[in-house]
Amino acid sequence: MIAVFGAGAIGCWVGGRLAAGGTDVTLIGRARVMDELAGGLRVSDLDAPRSSREVRVPTTTDPSAAARAAIVLVTVKSAQTAEAGATLAKLLPPEAIVVSLQNGVRNAEVLRAALPGRRVLAAMVPFNVVRRGPGAYHRASSGTLVLEDDPAAAPLLAACRAAELPIETRADMPAVQWAKLVMNLNNAINALSGKPLAAELADRAYRRCLAAAQAEASAVLDAAHQPIARLTALPPRWMPQLLRVPDAVFRVLAKRIIAIDPEARSSMWDDLEAGRPTEVAYLQGEIVALAERIGRPAPVNAALVRLVHAAEGGGTRDWSGDALYAAITAPTA
Repeated sequence: MIAVFGAGAIGCWVGGRLAAGGTDVTLIGRARVMDELAGGLRVSDLDAPRSSREVRVPTTTDPSAAARAAIVLVTVKSAQTAEAGATLAKLLPPEAIVVSLQNGVRNAEVLRAALPGRRVLAAMVPFNVVRRGPGAYHRASSGTLVLEDDPAAAPLLAACRAAELPIETRADMPAVQWAKLVMNLNNAINALSGKPLAAELADRAYRRCLAAAQAEASAVLDAAHQPIARLTALPPRWMPQLLRVPDAVFRVLAKRIIAIDPEARSSMWDDLEAGRPTEVAYLQGEIVALAERIGRPAPVNAALVRLVHAAEGGGTRDWSGDALYAAITAPTA
């Protein structure tokens, strides 16, 4: 059995797809989400938006349901990882495999520290999932799941393939996770724009904000000698140049890199809408922290951290692209 621990949008969609492929899946999450699944779970795909799969998946709010799982997919927010690890440490048998399906670069390490003696694998989810209504989750951008290359990954690989869920293994997971983090720097910009991802990225003013954040992040990672994996058709260090091109040119080139549903929004936008703390400390905040460790400034990403925290407290949202760019590139004292 596969348990999805902390099932939100990503967990429900991945769990639903695995269940549709014949895997025994149990979703474990908050009552707010689990109650909506009483009528069933519907998962749909960017490539076939009108073709949803309806599945019945056992759901519970009780963490002890993970005790009988051979594989546990951890999908909690990064701030809850240590708590999730401590809970699972009391429940899981020694042979259980734990997989971190989370944003950020440190969650697998946090789980390993909390679960000594158990096999913890890092994974990367490249796509965005949106909730389209009670119990309905839609994959709204393209990409292939990436899983740490390890013999223990075999059962999950088999389950994904049975579900026709694209997945690959890689030995360079730190580089993969940092590359995903650099891509996820757009989460904050999208959340502050108030626009769907496709509309935000279609506007060069917002893309200039993302280009500034990514260029700064790449410079910090280079200085720290941290490799960044290539996850798209374009090498990651070329992305800021693409983002700065005129809108008409970007529309043509972007189609070759990633597909995005017109209604997709970032998970950080969802968090602000729901009044929940965001993961900005585990995205932009990681760039700022790394820069501090190596004695470099990271003012663009530090400014985005401040603006998102201000928005969490009721501050300005729905920034225009030009105003946001001015705010994050303004000289600091």
